[in-house]
Amino acid sequence: MRKPLIKQWLSHYGLFILLLISMLLIWQWIVHLGLVPPYILPSPSSIGRALLEDSQLLLGKHLLATLKEVAVGFLLSITFGIALAAGMHAFRILEKALYPFVVISQTIPLIALSPIFIMWFGYTIWSKVAVVFLTSFFPIVVNTYDGLRKSDHEYNELLLTMGATRWGVFRKIQIPIALPAFFSGLKLSIVYCVVGATIGEWLGGSEGLGYYSRRMSSNLNADSMFASVFLLSLIGILLFAAIVLLEKKILKKRGRKNDH
Repeated sequence: MRKPLIKQWLSHYGLFILLLISMLLIWQWIVHLGLVPPYILPSPSSIGRALLEDSQLLLGKHLLATLKEVAVGFLLSITFGIALAAGMHAFRILEKALYPFVVISQTIPLIALSPIFIMWFGYTIWSKVAVVFLTSFFPIVVNTYDGLRKSDHEYNELLLTMGATRWGVFRKIQIPIALPAFFSGLKLSIVYCVVGATIGEWLGGSEGLGYYSRRMSSNLNADSMFASVFLLSLIGILLFAAIVLLEKKILKKRGRKNDH
């Protein structure tokens, strides 16, 4: 008999919730006693008040701008990441020519590239999307490519000799085997998207939660700055959870098909 959903959730995350509440209470107590100045580390209650007071601005213009950058960058990362991984898997010459460039792209500091993107695209959404894309496409490419390589080469050759087409082997065998690795890449990528959007907005933006955080930091408004950081963290957690749910749903559906 399956446990109720709430009991399952508490059995998985009960200790985390208890630890989180304890940390917040200790944090509130430390700031309340004056052990840490509130302009350096505001209390959780102060951050909550700032979040409520600035909710119209934070949850309107700035949140939507950040989500738009994350969504566009993530979709581009998925499109080009899958295409590049499949191309390198299918054609050895592409793997030899392009894989080193994929690795090199991650060795360049994003802080150094952001001004270049601003120079190319101006203070538009595309300068931020470029940062998001460069941050997030690497896990998708590498994990998808590694997942496709996991299929048994001898088994694939056997299917080809029995009359299966390369596309059929790719669709029926290699893609299902690569799905767990692909979703691992997606989970990393979606979190990196939020990081990339924040960096892009921090260095050259006029809207978004990263821009708002920078503006509040320069005004020494710690409460509002921490409120925007909290929202950025919450976005990352929710998007990560959405990918996890999608992964479970698709892999479970795949499992039922294989049973039949």
